[in-house]
Parts: sequence; C-alpha cells; structure tokens
Amino acid sequence: MITIKEIEKRILSTITPEAEAMGLEVVRIRMMGGKVPTLQIMIDKTDGGTDVEDCADFSRAISPLLDVHDFVDAKYHLEVSTPGIDRPLTRAKDFATWEGHLAKVELAMPLNGRRRFQGEILSEKDGVVTILLEDESELEASVSEMSKASLVLTEELIAAAQAKGDLPDAEDGAFDEINEEGDEPDIEEEDER
Repeated sequence: MITIKEIEKRILSTITPEAEAMGLEVVRIRMMGGKVPTLQIMIDKTDGGTDVEDCADFSRAISPLLDVHDFVDAKYHLEVSTPGIDRPLTRAKDFATWEGHLAKVELAMPLNGRRRFQGEILSEKDGVVTILLEDESELEASVSEMSKASLVLTEELIAAAQAKGDLPDAEDGAFDEINEEGDEPDIEEEDER
C-alpha cells in the first residue's frame, strides 16, 4: 500500500484475515488526527459491488479485534467505507485493474522538480506504473515511490464502474447527489469507539 504508518500496518495485518473471510479487500487504511481521531478503512468486494451492508458487517466484525488489540490509546471514530468511483489507487494491482483510465499521482520525492502528475494509466508491471501524461511524455514510477494516487472522475470511468457492477445505471438516480467537486458520496458506516 502507498504511504502507510506503522500503526496502520499493524491494524491492516490484524483485520486482513477477517476481510478475506468475508470476500472483501482492504483498499486503504488511514489513521487521521483531530480532536477525536478517525480510523478510516476502505473496503471493496473482490468481485466488486460493495454496499452499505458490507461496510456495516465488516465494521461489526472487526470492532472486537480492534478492542482486543487496543491500537489506539484514546477515543476514536471507526469509519468503514467503499473507495468510491474516483477511488484511491494504493496497490500495484489497482493500477493494472484501471489501465486506460485517467489518474492523479503524487510522488514522495520530486522527479525533475515535479511531484504531481496526471495522465492515462498505460500499464503496471512488477509494481512499476507507466502513465501517459498530458504532454505526451510518459512517467514510470514504482508504486512504492508514490505518496498518493487516485482515479479521476470521467464519463469513461463512470461507464466502466457501471459495467463492473460498482455503480447503478445513471437513470436509477445514481448521480443525483454528486457534489460541487464532482465526487459522488461514498457509502460508509461510522462508529464511535
């Protein structure tokens, strides 16, 4: 996974067996600060089509594990959600799955004075991603060199997500609640711990 803290690694290794047993994958895990910290866990079904029930079931399944291991010393919020259509790309296989689609990538260290790139995912091989940039040049970067990456919301991405079963058809009102930034609301289950 891209940029993962030590506490996140420990939590990930604890909850992964439960996710796999439920036919789910942990897409991203992030411990976010604040007055009351939030542990955000994004999940996806291995075959796509994650819904609010999957989030609620997974939240209930991992809560006892998190309580037993007591990873977080203080009160915190547990947020289990889907990655959404403009999902974060955190693993090499995410880039392979979404080849041909537009992505935003941020490198941990600058390359030729630049850290942020956007372009079409051409390929992924052995953890190295090739992206066709807007100026027709190519970026080759290892997933381990990235600090952040996500898909960019496009008509093509919406159509691909619908075909994959991750979204209902537009005529079903799926995009009635798209916000001003162009993001659809993620499905999530939140629990205060």
